[in-house]
Amino acid sequence: MDKNIYSNPLVERYSSKEMLKIFSPSFKFSTWRKLWYVLAETEKELGLDITEEQLEQMKQNIDNIDYELAQEMEKKFRHDVMAHVHTFGEAAPKAMRIIHLGATSAFVGDNTDLIQIKEALNLTKKKLINVIDGLAKFADKYKDLPTLGFTHFQAAQLTTVGKRATLWLQSLLLDLEELEFRQETLRFRGVKGTTGTQASFQELFDGDYKKVKELDLRITEKMGFNKRFIVTGQTYDRKVDSEISNLLSNIAQSAHKFTNDLRLLQHLKEIEEPFEENQIGSSAMAYKRNPMRSERISSLAKFVIALQQSTAMTVSTQWFERTLDDSANKRLTVPQAFLAVDAILIIWKNVLEGLVVYPKMIQKHIMAELPFMATEYIIMECVKNGGDRQELHEKIRLHSMEAGKQVKIEGLENDLIERIINDKSFSLDKEKLIQLLEPKNFIGFSSEQVDDFLIEEVNPILLKYQNLLGMDTRLNV
Repeated sequence: MDKNIYSNPLVERYSSKEMLKIFSPSFKFSTWRKLWYVLAETEKELGLDITEEQLEQMKQNIDNIDYELAQEMEKKFRHDVMAHVHTFGEAAPKAMRIIHLGATSAFVGDNTDLIQIKEALNLTKKKLINVIDGLAKFADKYKDLPTLGFTHFQAAQLTTVGKRATLWLQSLLLDLEELEFRQETLRFRGVKGTTGTQASFQELFDGDYKKVKELDLRITEKMGFNKRFIVTGQTYDRKVDSEISNLLSNIAQSAHKFTNDLRLLQHLKEIEEPFEENQIGSSAMAYKRNPMRSERISSLAKFVIALQQSTAMTVSTQWFERTLDDSANKRLTVPQAFLAVDAILIIWKNVLEGLVVYPKMIQKHIMAELPFMATEYIIMECVKNGGDRQELHEKIRLHSMEAGKQVKIEGLENDLIERIINDKSFSLDKEKLIQLLEPKNFIGFSSEQVDDFLIEEVNPILLKYQNLLGMDTRLNV
């Protein structure tokens, strides 16, 4: 690699070989040749004068691409598709006269883009399912472990570690629903000609619309699609790119939310992402255990979220049947969004495989706040024993303020419970009060909700896609 030339970190550092392959020149240009072959093959089937010898020569050279010659041709013609038409013709000279017959550049360009999107969605789904599986296992394992809930990052009613994980899971299930919808509705551009009217094919097939329509249908099926655009301009609707980018942005948003929570929990020393034996957290502060993986996810997520605006602007500013101000943008946005989400999901699964939970630290934080949360229960218990609710409320308010001062101003432990026990206005048995302060009494139906969510929504998905489970989570750096 030439060290004097910029290299894309998505390629060099983050994304998988599988996703890089989908957006590689090899995949792209061999797919162009497959499309040209299938076009010629189907035109022959429908009666055009194309020989088996021509088809065979094309077929034998689908992967035999002279990239140096193609580069020379593009400099000459200033047109990438015609450069590759001529390069293919050099490899299959007997077929030269019928390569690209009736087609426009979008036949290979746009249809290949859609094939790449189709393949990339498949790979994204596989990795998304594996992250869902990892989160489901984590949620089930810790469904009964009480932890402080937070609203506004202020201590709130208790939840469980597993219940909190279901919130991350729920976001991913919504993303999966959208991904499945995009797969189900993804359409092939097909064979439409220069402005989408199929005029060139009308000429080739002597005005026989049934044959032209059959050509479109057969090529769509041969290239692995069950839906096609019935109408297009020169290109498929650029709304597709915006929709796909929006899906990838949604996955990135879910990932970013997870890393927000995890980094805050790591600050609290309740849950930590993996930290390897030789990993260095800071070049200056040797003791540090920085959440590097989570920060990388959030960094890549911001990039993906921002890319969505680019595809939205592209679709909104196209003119009539086509303008070329989408081309350079498309080469950058859709592939890089997929590559970044690919990296995000790999890192996310890697994090889940090594998450460390610290129950004693979680318990410590609970007990620092639980006395305040238990006051409502204490009042109700005292009222059962004949106390006056309003008088008790005022006494607890005053005790709470004093206990709060102890914690915030003096830096001491929360002594609210001791204050209440020592106040004869509260007719409470000390042992009963201690039993009342068991954290599991304050988690509501968290455990049951986790069970219901996993059984009713998550497990059926994992069963449906069990063949996708298992992925390489090793990080390049």
